[in-house]
Amino acid sequence: MTSIFDQDLQRNPANFAPLSPLSFIERTAEVYPQRLAVIHGDLRRNWSEVYARCRRLASALAQRGIVKGDTVAVMLPNTPPMVEAHFGVPMCGAVLNALNTRLDAETVAFMLDHGEAKAVIVDPEFAGVMKKAIALRKTARPLLVVDVTDVLFTGTVERIGVMDYEELLAGGDPAFDWQLPADEWDAIALNYTSGTTGNPKGVVYHHRGAAVNAISNILEWDLGKHPVYMWTLPMFHCNGWCFPWTIAARAGVNVCLRRVEAKAMIDAIKAHGVTHYCGAPIVQALLVNAPDEMKLGLPKGVKAMVAGAAPPASMIEGMERMGFDLTHVYGLTEVYGPATVCPKHDEWNGLDIGERARLNARQGVRYHLQRDARVIDSQTMQPVPMDGETMGEIMFRGNILMKGYLKNPAATAEAFAGGWFHTGDLAVQYVDGYIKIKDRSKDIIISGGENISSIEVEDVLYRHPDVLAAAVVAKPDERWGETPCAFVELKPGATTTVQDIVAHCKKHLAGFKVPRAVVFGEVPKTSTGKIQKYELRKRAGSAAAIDV
Repeated sequence: MTSIFDQDLQRNPANFAPLSPLSFIERTAEVYPQRLAVIHGDLRRNWSEVYARCRRLASALAQRGIVKGDTVAVMLPNTPPMVEAHFGVPMCGAVLNALNTRLDAETVAFMLDHGEAKAVIVDPEFAGVMKKAIALRKTARPLLVVDVTDVLFTGTVERIGVMDYEELLAGGDPAFDWQLPADEWDAIALNYTSGTTGNPKGVVYHHRGAAVNAISNILEWDLGKHPVYMWTLPMFHCNGWCFPWTIAARAGVNVCLRRVEAKAMIDAIKAHGVTHYCGAPIVQALLVNAPDEMKLGLPKGVKAMVAGAAPPASMIEGMERMGFDLTHVYGLTEVYGPATVCPKHDEWNGLDIGERARLNARQGVRYHLQRDARVIDSQTMQPVPMDGETMGEIMFRGNILMKGYLKNPAATAEAFAGGWFHTGDLAVQYVDGYIKIKDRSKDIIISGGENISSIEVEDVLYRHPDVLAAAVVAKPDERWGETPCAFVELKPGATTTVQDIVAHCKKHLAGFKVPRAVVFGEVPKTSTGKIQKYELRKRAGSAAAIDV
């Protein structure tokens, strides 16, 4: 039966417009045209100028045959062209594929082929890798290659393209009449997973998801007008967690950084009045562990967002000493970056640092505009009891979810089985609804029939004052099947021994959970700061066993 509210009441251009983050920059350029938008070295551009450049980019790509549904890849650090690509590429209907700048040529070649890129914009730092990748492609499809010039790049410049980026823009129309997508479900971006086993999967984002996650970022952070946002999080990683679109919505300032180094970050915070930044734990650790004299004069109240491993007590203490406010979020590429947040409550302020660290280490609750996030029994597809003990798998549903995996219907169907997105992360849910990860399903260590959470052991390792980074993986063992193997990166100047680490673990863990091997050295990380456990698993087999 048709409701009376559906009779003769139809969508039309006056009462319905597709959701898209492209509308954010349009409004900001109209309302705040002279507000500062981009800082890069000595370069300053306002929102009117950035908007015009984005329209020039869209126009120039359209002139060269780029149409709706075509892929435009970029191999760029966090520089102004990367900000512009997040608007200019989808303004002509194309799909932005921001490539991980740490990848090898073979993997980049796969992505160019799989995503059927029609054009690629390349920073000079990555020209060598891209040149090799282009040569390794298995398709003869024409590829428009555009070089970027950046005065802050001090290395040798090799030109591999047919034109320079500024030359491309010069031929574009600053008044290009771009349109919102006809359907907000249209693709806006293509991001590849890390591909730790086999080829990486292509995660397809839609305009609606990008818009609502960008707005959720505002809501989770209480992000006021005109924030000064420092780009420590790579924009190639989940499109910078949608923050290029978030900052445009709030008419903020994009403080670009070619490299994430402690001095560069501290100098930028002091010089530009940075109010917000995001990053993996390793980024926060760079600041916490920077020399005190370098941190003199840092402003208080800077807001930092951290994802990845839960922030240990030492990190929270270090951030508090600097006067920084840390927010813990959780997500995956498939959910546009963060899709849960750990909101702090006023009553937590009176708790000791250990208890606050425990509460803040939880992955939290769903983003405002995400429909649901639950810990679910993957066999029954029913929510587990909210008792903080019963383990299940974190699952999402709602608008902040990918369309699916490009050209991989089987993987897409598996990911969305039962009407939920399956993360593969094992967790518990507390009575207050907050979620806490216990481990990745593939990272659980089964020792003598007992399950050991690698995260639990890592949490203990991070409590040691000399530990900068830590990761625990399974080491094959003839007697127990598997035992924990700890890889530990010590702070500069630390003289802690293997025996010290084992003794520390024995104070806080059951005997069977104490690492049977401890390896000192730099812990391998991805370009986004995540520890590469698949690499550590390869090394664990040859790690020397110790008596505990």
